[in-house]
Amino acid sequence: MPTYNRADLAFERGDGAWLWTTDGRRFLDFGSGIATASIGHGHPHLVQAIAEQAARVMHTSNLYRIPQAERLAQRLVDTSFADSVFFGNSGAEANEGMIKAVRKYHAENGQPERNVTICFEGAFHGRTLATLAATGNEKYLAGFGPPMPGFKHIPFGNMNALRDAIDGTTAAVMVEPIQGEGGVRPASLQYLRDLRAACDEFGILLALDEVQTGMGRSGKLWAHQWAGIEPDVMSSAKGIGGGFPLGAILAKEKVAKHLKAGTHGSTYGGNPLACAAGNAVLDVILGEGFLNHVDRVARHLWRGLLELAGRHPTVIEGIQGAGLLLGIRLLPEVSNGEAQSAAAAEGLLTVAAGMNVLRLAPPLVITEAEADEALRLLDRAMRRITPSQAKDAAK
Repeated sequence: MPTYNRADLAFERGDGAWLWTTDGRRFLDFGSGIATASIGHGHPHLVQAIAEQAARVMHTSNLYRIPQAERLAQRLVDTSFADSVFFGNSGAEANEGMIKAVRKYHAENGQPERNVTICFEGAFHGRTLATLAATGNEKYLAGFGPPMPGFKHIPFGNMNALRDAIDGTTAAVMVEPIQGEGGVRPASLQYLRDLRAACDEFGILLALDEVQTGMGRSGKLWAHQWAGIEPDVMSSAKGIGGGFPLGAILAKEKVAKHLKAGTHGSTYGGNPLACAAGNAVLDVILGEGFLNHVDRVARHLWRGLLELAGRHPTVIEGIQGAGLLLGIRLLPEVSNGEAQSAAAAEGLLTVAAGMNVLRLAPPLVITEAEADEALRLLDRAMRRITPSQAKDAAK
């Protein structure tokens, strides 16, 4: 179907942060399949885990116990706020399940009228009907009929707007610690703390969408840990499987206990192969010094991007984001599509995001040398798209 606007690139192999096309060209991958190839391409530990599990048993369904899922769930619980985990296959599924969980929580506690989730302008939560409604982007909603009810949108970062929006129908606040698709906009750590306090004050749930920000991308396992808070329920996907489809809902017991048998489910979710991949990724991310490495390289890249912005004031308006989820905010004279194409022409893969931002989300295994190479390629790409004197005069 004509669903995707694909670049004319086909990759046949990868190694770490590098990809090779079928015609032999090499690219430095600072997109990671949209923040998904968390431990890079062809990681030997992940490859071995998938191959060995595939040779044993790939799928049995949730009619039976799945030891690989039990192990992965326990490890996620041990390293997070959560008491239990539900496995699905994608971020959209994880967010759908999270929305169901917060509604079920209030219904089971005698307040079924509390079924509205407060979301934020600039959010992105998925492409299903419910997650489209939670996203609230008119461009994505157009043509799919009336949006599913149960969502209210407010400006990102505005506590007064949040307090004004809370009423007797409010079930939860659903927020990304860093808006990825919406322009790589981080919530301030104080804002996250204020959201937690407001949810406690009004008896509603804090639901965090860490699909893109979790699994080490921020330099901690979960981005909200920088703020020193805990959500009541959280979604995860993308980097959790290192490229293998896997999603998860992590929840405190007070929420999880209401998703009894028959209330939610997934045929593929948490199957032996997916969870073997998830455990292998976690082996790497929880390895000694790994998250410190991510934080160190991220800060190095951040400093380099600030210098890049200083060299290209007619193209770059600013740098934003956190960890290894960073954005180059471009001036209106150039588009992020132009910048993405220019970077690809120089051998660097990036991802466009909202608000005319060029998104950088490299594998977490990148080195400082590879960050420097990306900065060199970005410098060349920015020179390609620098507005000409004639363009300035015409403006």
